[in-house]
Amino acid sequence: MNGHCLTNEQILAFSTALFQAERSQATMEKYLRSVRAFSLFLDGQPVTKDTVMAWKKHLQREENYSPSTVNASLAALNYLFNFLGWTDCRTHYLKIQHRLFRETGRELDRADYEKLIALVMETICATGIRVGEVRYITVEAVRAGSATISLKGKIRTILLPGKLCKKLLKYARKQKITSGEIFRTGGGKPMSRCQIWAEMKRVCKAAGVDSSKVFPHNLRHLFATVYYRIYKDIVKLADILGHSSVETTRIYLLTTGTEHRQQLERLRLVL
Repeated sequence: MNGHCLTNEQILAFSTALFQAERSQATMEKYLRSVRAFSLFLDGQPVTKDTVMAWKKHLQREENYSPSTVNASLAALNYLFNFLGWTDCRTHYLKIQHRLFRETGRELDRADYEKLIALVMETICATGIRVGEVRYITVEAVRAGSATISLKGKIRTILLPGKLCKKLLKYARKQKITSGEIFRTGGGKPMSRCQIWAEMKRVCKAAGVDSSKVFPHNLRHLFATVYYRIYKDIVKLADILGHSSVETTRIYLLTTGTEHRQQLERLRLVL
């Protein structure tokens, strides 16, 4: 078998295909990293089923990669081969028996979970994001100091405060999260909206906070109120919150009856 020749142009075309398939930035980087590593391993050799199998063994024996990491690398190659039409080069993944327990030191204990919920609340409050946008807070975004959010047909970029970034990266390092979403359950899956809401209720109830005041959107309202009080720029605030209309933002800034009464009293217009 003569095999196939893998060129830089093909890798570039593969990169474009990943982008057009709307793969996440993290997935694109991971796939391209594996493909380039395979290209270096080839060192000019043609791509055949044998060279792919040799690389598979190389990752296990020479690089000492874990089975899950080897399979992730093979997934990238199989995706590439599908793109190029080289289905004869596809290879099987390593068979991994389902584990009955997590590794010691990888389990998310109660104290860590409490810290996680506190960080979720702090992140929403410090950025004004929706609870459904929490998934865009990734390790990559935190390192860059900004997150690009795509929701409801709109794309916007939010800046992340430096102090918040330090806290999030510290947490990610402790949990050995090197890429992707930071807010995950003990099983490593992204936290859902319902989980975040329920845990916020539980944590605040334990802290003696009225549960009727506790829901993720209230933190977004707090961000909007504090931002406007300091900067008085409702147009910029609407952009940050992702509102199409300033009128929507105005609703966020409605004061309570008590606060409004205090404002009237400060006018001193009654003699």
